[in-house]
Amino acid sequence: MTLKDWLLTAGLAVLAGPTLADGELHIYTWGNYTNPTLIDRFEEAHGVRVTITDYDSSDTAIARIRQGGHGFDIVVPAAVVTPVWIEEGLLLETNPAEMENFIHVDERFRSPSFDPERRYTVPWLWGSTGVTVNTSVYDGDINTSAIFLDPPSELRGRVNVVPELADILFLAIRYVGGDWCTDDRDVLRATHQALLAAKEHWISIDYGSLDSMVGEDLLATVTWNGAALRMRAANPDLHYGYPREGYPLWMDSAAVLADASNVDNARLFMNFVMDPENAALITAFAGYANSITGSEAYLPEELLNAPEIIIPDDLVEAGELMLICDPAVMDLYARMWMEVMQ
Repeated sequence: MTLKDWLLTAGLAVLAGPTLADGELHIYTWGNYTNPTLIDRFEEAHGVRVTITDYDSSDTAIARIRQGGHGFDIVVPAAVVTPVWIEEGLLLETNPAEMENFIHVDERFRSPSFDPERRYTVPWLWGSTGVTVNTSVYDGDINTSAIFLDPPSELRGRVNVVPELADILFLAIRYVGGDWCTDDRDVLRATHQALLAAKEHWISIDYGSLDSMVGEDLLATVTWNGAALRMRAANPDLHYGYPREGYPLWMDSAAVLADASNVDNARLFMNFVMDPENAALITAFAGYANSITGSEAYLPEELLNAPEIIIPDDLVEAGELMLICDPAVMDLYARMWMEVMQ
C-alpha cells in the first residue's frame, strides 16, 4: 500500500466510542505540519470545529502569543524554547500524565528536561537536523557537517543552508570540537571563522530547498530529516546524512495556552494525539518520528524503514537534544549569526 492509499484508507476510519463535545478549537502551529485526516477524525469523534493557523518560526509564535488577544487554544513549541513559554506563564498546566492515553507515551519521553513530568506538554514529533546530498554528483561521506562547512569541490557553489541560528551554530560548534552552549572564546572564534569561510561556497540561505534539491539546482542542503524524506521520495539520488561530529535532535510538543478559551476541547485534543493510531497519522503526514508506542502498527512500511527516521546505530550517540542556552550565551550566538547572515 502506498502512503497516499494508506492516508485515504485511514481517513475513512472512525474512532470507536467518541466523546462528543461542542464548540471550537483553534490551533497555532508550524506550517504544513498537521495531517488534515487527523483533524477530520477529531472533529467527527468530538463534534468540535477546528481551525489551524500557521507560523514560520519560534520567534514569530511567541511574539504573537505575548501580545495577547490571539484567540488560539493550542500551540506546538519546540523543546529548545519550551522552558521560555513555561517561565513566562504562557502555557496552562494541564498535567497530561493524568490523561487516559498517556500510557502510550514512550518511557524515554515521559519526563523530558524541557518539561519535567510532562506538566504542560504532550509529544507531537521529534527529529534531527542534518544534511541532504545529491549522491549522483558526490559519492563520498555524507555523514559530516563538512558538506556545508568545507564543501567538496563537486558541491561548491550549489549548497544551501537553512536560516536557523540554533541548528546551524550547533552543527558548526560541534564540527570545530566544541559543545553546545559553550562560551569558550577559542571555540566561538573557530566557529565564526569556519562559517565565514564556508559562506563563499553557499548559493543560498533559505528554507525552501525542496524543489531546488529535487530539480538539482541545489546539490546539498542543511535540512530536517522529514524534509529529507520528502526530497528522496521525489528524487532517489538525494540522501540524508547525520553529521558524526554532532547533530541536534529536536522535539515539538503540543500545549494548551494559558489564555485559551476552549480549554476542555484542547484537553481532548491533547489526549487524542497520544492515541497510537492518531500519532501514526501525524508521522505519516510530516515524515518525522513520534513518541507514542504502538503507532508503528499503523504506519506504512516505507516509513518504518526510512533511513531519515531510523538513525544508524553508529551515529546515534552523535545526536543530542538541543535545548536553549543561558541568555548571555544566546546573545553571543545571535551576534555571531548576524555577522554570518550579512
